[in-house]
Amino acid sequence: MSRAAVLRRPEKRRDDDARFLKNWLKNPLRMGAVAPSGPILARRMASYVDAAGTGPVIELGPGTGAITAALVAHGVDPGRLVLVEYSIEFCRLLRERFPAATVVHGDAYTLSRTLSGRLAEPADALVSGLPLMTRPEPIRLKLLNEALALMKPGAPFVQFTYSVTSPIPIKGASFTAHPSERIWRNIPPARVWVYQRAGIQAATL
Repeated sequence: MSRAAVLRRPEKRRDDDARFLKNWLKNPLRMGAVAPSGPILARRMASYVDAAGTGPVIELGPGTGAITAALVAHGVDPGRLVLVEYSIEFCRLLRERFPAATVVHGDAYTLSRTLSGRLAEPADALVSGLPLMTRPEPIRLKLLNEALALMKPGAPFVQFTYSVTSPIPIKGASFTAHPSERIWRNIPPARVWVYQRAGIQAATL
């Protein structure tokens, strides 16, 4: 990478932070965070996705594309990516940055309807940057169930949270849920949870 490109990185990060803050001020409950996910958290989330797969990889709430970029760096073919984003501004930005990806402007919380006719086959993985803790528990459970129905058996639903508990209630759950260790180097510290259909061997965390 050229020195000029390296020098542009802090400027790009500042621009993305400004975009994120602007959108957060418009709708804080939808955004959840005031800045994009940090690179360590983004890489950790991407690590649970099989880069050698051929099926779709869904990302919910990609924002400015911090986790999307980590998925591509992990080896995921950009053509496999299906990015579901509610902000029109972020959709434009994502199409510029990831032209091979499918960018869907829509509501992730009505996932079945939003992705109707968009998937040629069940997804290999789903990675979510949504602020689930801002939504009632029934809506979080509905989202997970809709997502698992769109995915292959054993495919991971990868979600990060700043909370100390699972963002999706797990008492009496019909799915498996496994947390990572606390990622202290993210600001604020976060944890990754992986959810899968019950009876399927869990991803290694």
